[in-house]
Amino acid sequence: MPLPQPAADQINPLPFPPDPARRVRHLTLFLLTAASAAIRFLFLARKPFWFDECFSVEVARLDWRNFLHLLWWREANMSLYYLLLRIWLHFGRSEFFIRTLSVLVAAATLPAIYWLARLLYNRRVALIAATLFTFNAYSVRYAQEARSYELLVLLATLSSGFLVAWVREYVREFVREPARSNRLEYVLCSVLAVYAHLYALLLLAAQWLAVGQFGSSAGRPDPLKHSGAPLAAQLRRAWIIIGLAVLPLLVFAAKTGAGPIRWIPRPDLRDVLEFYEHLAGGSNWALLIAYAAACTAALLPAGKQLWTRPQSWETWRVHFLLVWLFFPVALTFLLSFARPVFLARYMIFCLPALLILVAAGLARLRHSWLLATTLGGVLLLAAQGIFFVYGHDFDNERDSSVAAAAFILDHAQPEDAVIFHIAETRIPYEFVRSLHAGENSASPNFTAQLGPQILFPQHGAGLDYRDFTGKPTADFLRAATPGYPRMWIMLMNNGPAGRPDPTTGMLAQILAESFPKMARWQFAKVEVRLYSK
Repeated sequence: MPLPQPAADQINPLPFPPDPARRVRHLTLFLLTAASAAIRFLFLARKPFWFDECFSVEVARLDWRNFLHLLWWREANMSLYYLLLRIWLHFGRSEFFIRTLSVLVAAATLPAIYWLARLLYNRRVALIAATLFTFNAYSVRYAQEARSYELLVLLATLSSGFLVAWVREYVREFVREPARSNRLEYVLCSVLAVYAHLYALLLLAAQWLAVGQFGSSAGRPDPLKHSGAPLAAQLRRAWIIIGLAVLPLLVFAAKTGAGPIRWIPRPDLRDVLEFYEHLAGGSNWALLIAYAAACTAALLPAGKQLWTRPQSWETWRVHFLLVWLFFPVALTFLLSFARPVFLARYMIFCLPALLILVAAGLARLRHSWLLATTLGGVLLLAAQGIFFVYGHDFDNERDSSVAAAAFILDHAQPEDAVIFHIAETRIPYEFVRSLHAGENSASPNFTAQLGPQILFPQHGAGLDYRDFTGKPTADFLRAATPGYPRMWIMLMNNGPAGRPDPTTGMLAQILAESFPKMARWQFAKVEVRLYSK
């Protein structure tokens, strides 16, 4: 039996007619992404490499045996970034190129934030959120650093996006089973986020808390108890799978305890406020105040329903963003009374929640001219923050370990030796030595230019996973140093001036027995000494 044919006036010769508005949106998103990348590429190599970046590079350069040993023994956190950087280094090794990986990840984060904001609200809010991210100085700060923080933001955004897409399926009536792809992609992105940084577990905890508050408005089925495929049961299965997938990291965390982060100082309320000031991207309090006002405007429609259960979709999305923005910070701050675990840059994955909330508040301005004026003022304040981070760091002063290592290599003589006050101090030295080797590999004095003989730490011909920890002993110094005419010492984070740590005091006492002369040079957080006979 032939199928009925549509009437002549129903036939559309162009099944997919061109949509000028859609093209404009795509072009705008493309231009914002390009602008975001350009802002982060600008002055990318202005700030010197510091210890953490050298650490990333040297971990990624280890041979596979030492690489895997080090990950399991000490550095499982950020393992996904180390693996990506390991691949990235095959294509270039300059400081600019190494940092480019973070810039590209940050550029990819912009359309992810647009997508998430559109899922939660609409295109208007999504476009504002993407614009705010483009000019966010906190993102610029960490997009110009060879660490995993921008990767964490991207994966946190994708994880939350697929969770929201999953929840949205349950909001629609007559839907018995959500799209399977959303579940799989949510699990995958969540697992990758934890392997990018262990603190992504806080994001998953925030998601669990937020989903627990979700319900539907009157007259519609409760998604948590929907017939056929309860959302709560589906989420429990997903979180069990995620827990099993990240079990090696959980075992690592239990094995190592708080040792790898024992250097984190105890925070106070001022540190928390400064974190939110920096997260907003401002170089002063003005931008944070503007962001706070916009967030308040975004909360007003929810009113008292914000903390009740069940919640409508319109209320839950605000609750979801608030929990994401504040719960990880509050939890780590409270835990820090027992052992300090709050560090501002570890909380960078809260950035998308802040930007989307601010965008939702700004989008409530009905008149286009008022929105444009307000957004222009916000972006002007944000631009001040960007120019600030081009020459400074928001949260800490970076060390000059690379400059100190270069000084030793530039002034060393063929028969010199070098000892590092703590084993990790060798890491920036190895990074600089690799740069020198690349520059001078064609010269006849290539071997001599690789620097003085390394006495400690030294477990093999090249960098070994055991060279990442430890301190020299008095017996070792007495046995190893007398045969050299000059001895370089590189000291890093060895206590405040006038109150050196015990290892520094021991080094000074033992080396003075064989080397009566001593000269010193001071760098930011690093001291170089030369003992000679």
